[in-house]
Amino acid sequence: MKSIAFFNNKGGVGKTTLACNLSAYLSLRMDKRILIIDADPQCNSTQILFDDEQSEKIYSENRFTISTIIKPLSIGKGYSKNLEPTNSSRFGVDVIPGDPRLALTEDLLAIDWGQAISGSTRGLRTTFLFSELLSRCSHYDYVIFDMGPSLGSINRSILIATDFFLTPVSTDIFSVKAMENISTWLQKWQTQLQSGLEQNEEPEDLELPSTAIKLAFAGYVTQHYTAKRFLGGERQAVKAFDKIIKQLPAAVTSLTQRQGAAPKNINYNLGGIPNLHSLLPLSQISRKPIFELSGKDGVVGAHFTKINEYEGTIKAIANNLLDNLEALS
Repeated sequence: MKSIAFFNNKGGVGKTTLACNLSAYLSLRMDKRILIIDADPQCNSTQILFDDEQSEKIYSENRFTISTIIKPLSIGKGYSKNLEPTNSSRFGVDVIPGDPRLALTEDLLAIDWGQAISGSTRGLRTTFLFSELLSRCSHYDYVIFDMGPSLGSINRSILIATDFFLTPVSTDIFSVKAMENISTWLQKWQTQLQSGLEQNEEPEDLELPSTAIKLAFAGYVTQHYTAKRFLGGERQAVKAFDKIIKQLPAAVTSLTQRQGAAPKNINYNLGGIPNLHSLLPLSQISRKPIFELSGKDGVVGAHFTKINEYEGTIKAIANNLLDNLEALS
């Protein structure tokens, strides 16, 4: 099992759409076993993966959500031993749904982080809660975290636990700066946590399979740009967006340097997805992956060509991602 965080501390980059559709492609077209964990208090993935009736049942029947994972720790009962995801049949994935109450745990995780970096056993146990969760997900091929756009305590605990992170970026200067911020904070967190682990006097009480921080950058996907078809049939970003896209490799360098010796010739540019226009709301309304949309979902005319192009794009991104995960493992 490999865990991947879809993360950018800038909002509006299409992170949730990419996470859900790429996960669906890995499952429906590549026969991978996928678990999506909606770790954003806004619950955007949950809203895409389930229709209104299913969502109502999840919360009215108090089904297993991300809040279920954290609640036992918040009241001093230790780690939850249950794992009861809900299946999203149209996307072909299992899901630990999001929960708006997750935002209320931000303070708990922030307080316990202060204790963790001082060597407190309780603080370290809380900080590694997603590491413990992932130790119970070995029957999946990939666990995907959809995260909110922040560098807060929830996202810190997720990034500490995961194997890789993928960064969706919109083609604007703010996305370039956000990638530089990620590198700075990851290095700081790793240094602080290592200090806390060294100070801890009760390592046998942590009850964790591992406290190693193994996070590696898996690549980025450019989105939200306008493209046109040039001579020869190749689609490329128009000049204004292409100028921003060309700045991304330098920003990536600051991320990859912290990994040490990365494999030679690895390509961190996983691919690009131009503006989807009306395909995106059609997908959201039908609760189906974009590449699965049909005439019954309101697709007409040129939309069919766009869907075929999208499937080719998401296929290339999936293959590039899996190649990078293999090279970095």
